[in-house]
Amino acid sequence: MKRYLFLILLLIAGLSACTKIDTNTLEQNQSVIDDQKIQAYIKANNLTFTKDDKTGVYYNIVNPGTDPKPTALSTVKLTYSYKYLNGLSISTVTGAQAKLNTFITGMQVGILKIGTGGRVSLIIPSNQAYGYGASNGIPGNSVLVYTIDLDGIGTN
Repeated sequence: MKRYLFLILLLIAGLSACTKIDTNTLEQNQSVIDDQKIQAYIKANNLTFTKDDKTGVYYNIVNPGTDPKPTALSTVKLTYSYKYLNGLSISTVTGAQAKLNTFITGMQVGILKIGTGGRVSLIIPSNQAYGYGASNGIPGNSVLVYTIDLDGIGTN
């Protein structure tokens, strides 16, 4: 009987220790942390970027390209490279072709700002990239730096 009482008390103690995690607060805190990291990176490297107020993505249009610009439903052909803020390269991709809305949100923000032949540099906060969970070997809450060339726009 004492054993059952002990197990019940242990179960109650374990359940009372559980707290609900407020994901909105966590995301807001991470957004602030990401923005601080991005601003420090820009300052340390003497760069010029514009912040997209809606998404928090920082962009620099290196070459605007030619009109027309893609839409969210356009098929785009891209060459891009991306890295961490510390400069460690993750990957370079050549000839990626897909609907624009299938790329991470941060990439979409920048690609929509250029036309064919254009180039945009992006600093993407984690919530506009892969978020808090690890993905494809990229740790959660990673701020990423992209350089994207828009090689072509297909039909919708």
